[in-house]
Amino acid sequence: MNRTLYTLLLYLAVPVIAVRLWLRSRKAPAYAQRIRERFGFSLPQFKPGGIWLHAVSVGESIAAAPLVKALQEQYPHLPITVTCMTPTGSQRIQSLFADRVQHCYLPYDLPGASKRFFKRLQPRLAIVMETELWPNHINQCARLGIPVVLANGRLSARSARGYGRFPKLVAPMLQQMSALAVQSQTEAQRFIDLGARPASVTVTGSIKYDLRVAAELPVQAQTLREQWQACERPVWIAASTHAGEDAIILAAHQQLLKQFPQALLILVPRHPERFTSVYALCVEHGLSVQRRSTQVPVTPEQQVLLGDTMGELMLLYAVADVALVGGSLIEHGGHNMLEPIALAKPTLSGPHYFNFLEIAEQLRAAGALDIVADTSELADAVAQLWNEPARVQAMCRAGQQVLERNQGALQRLLDIIQQY
Repeated sequence: MNRTLYTLLLYLAVPVIAVRLWLRSRKAPAYAQRIRERFGFSLPQFKPGGIWLHAVSVGESIAAAPLVKALQEQYPHLPITVTCMTPTGSQRIQSLFADRVQHCYLPYDLPGASKRFFKRLQPRLAIVMETELWPNHINQCARLGIPVVLANGRLSARSARGYGRFPKLVAPMLQQMSALAVQSQTEAQRFIDLGARPASVTVTGSIKYDLRVAAELPVQAQTLREQWQACERPVWIAASTHAGEDAIILAAHQQLLKQFPQALLILVPRHPERFTSVYALCVEHGLSVQRRSTQVPVTPEQQVLLGDTMGELMLLYAVADVALVGGSLIEHGGHNMLEPIALAKPTLSGPHYFNFLEIAEQLRAAGALDIVADTSELADAVAQLWNEPARVQAMCRAGQQVLERNQGALQRLLDIIQQY
C-alpha cells in the first residue's frame, strides 16, 4: 500500500471516525468538542515561524515537558506549539504549560487538513515524540522544506511488524525525516530495517530518564497523608490501569486487607471515561471507596481512593509506599515505570511491558523492579515490601542508580535539534 491508497482509505474511513468520536463522547464528553480542529478548521491564531512538537497523549506530553522547557530556554524568541490527539493529552498540555505554548489538536492525516494546519502554523521545525508518525503530515513537511525530527523514538517488535506490512508507505515516510533520535540500538535497527536512512538514525537514550521531581512534591504528599490520617497506614498505588486490570488489583487488595486491615489502595484508571465504571467496580467488591475529585479527605474507614482527577499522578505516586504501574497485567504494553522510580518508590509491573522493554529490563537487572502476573503474586509482592523495609531501601537505591546512569539523553537530543 502506497501513500495514495492510504489516503483514499483514510478518506473512506472518515464516517467511521466520526461515529467513533460520537461513541467515545458518550463516555467522555470532551471528545465532542473542538471537532473542527481535527479536520484543520477553526484553528487558533498562531504566531508563525516557531517549533511544532507533537505528543499524542498524556504519557508523551509528560515526557516532552523537559524538552519543551529546554527549547524555551534555548530559543526564547521562537513560539512553541504543542499538539496532541486526545482530550486527556490536551488537558495535560494546558496544565503543564498554560499559556507558555500554543496548542491545538493535530488534524487527522488527510491532505486537505494537513495543508490547512501547516498554512496556519508555518513552523520552521517539526518534532514528533516517540512513534506518532503520519505519512501525509510528514510529506507536507517535506514539500514545505520543514525538517522533521523524531524525538525519544521507540518501536516495539510488535509495532515494527505492523509497520513492516506496508513497506511502500512506511519506507518513503521514514526517508523524508531529517533525524530519528531513538532510545536504543535495538529500536535504531528496527527503524533502519523499515527503510530509514542509517545516517539519519542516532541512539540518544530515553529522555524519560531525565525526569526531575518537583522539590515541593514530597511535602505535598506528606501533607495529604496527614489530612487523610494515613501516616501510619500502609498505602499502595495501582496507576494508569486499563479495563481488565482493576478486578485483579481489587482482589489483591482484599487479600492484603486480611493481613493489613488498615491498608489503603490508591487506584488510578488511565482514561477518564472509566472513572465511573471503576468506582462501581470498587463498590461491587464490597470496598469502601472515596473519589479524589470530591476533595474530601480519606477517612480511616475507607479502603480505596479512586484517583479520578487529571494531573495528579506524580503526587499520588509520592503519597504511596509501593507502586504498581498499570497497562502491564494485560497485553497493553505497560506505562512509564520511571515515574515512581524517580520518587524512590519500590515498583511493580505486570509481565506485559513491551512498550518499555529496555527500561524495564534495566530496572529488573538492577533489582529495582519486580514482576507480578496475577492477583496472588501482586498481593504477596506488596505484602513482602511492607514487611521488609531493608528490601524497599535496596530497590529504591537500585532505581536511583539506573536513573543516574542513563541520564543525558535530553542534551543529546537538543544537540541534534540544534542542527536544524
